[in-house]
Amino acid sequence: MNRPLTQPVRPTRGALRPRALDRLTEFIHAHLDQPIRVAALAGLAAQSRCHFSRVFSRSVGVSPHRYIMQLRLERALALLREGLPASEIAQRTGFADQSHLTRWARRIYDRTPGQLVSARGSTWSTT
Repeated sequence: MNRPLTQPVRPTRGALRPRALDRLTEFIHAHLDQPIRVAALAGLAAQSRCHFSRVFSRSVGVSPHRYIMQLRLERALALLREGLPASEIAQRTGFADQSHLTRWARRIYDRTPGQLVSARGSTWSTT
């Protein structure tokens, strides 16, 4: 079999294939307002929950749950900038309630959502 030297025979060991990762991120973005279980994501990747959690973390840099919560926060902060009430935003982005949203904002950004929106305007980052 002739194969260019730059094309790997298989993906990096212990990481998700790019196509599987794309499929997973599309699913997560489409369902951010709903509960997303690691078991469902593992099923999409055709892997056990435990193995999936390990390879997802290696591929993305954070656990599946943390990744989902960061995406929910990004969407929530964008909606806050538009002036929507925090209780409605929490519901639209998959948080149990407004205090759940606030706890995660403090955990990841060390600030409340309101502080993030007023202090950073239209941009923010976790670094």
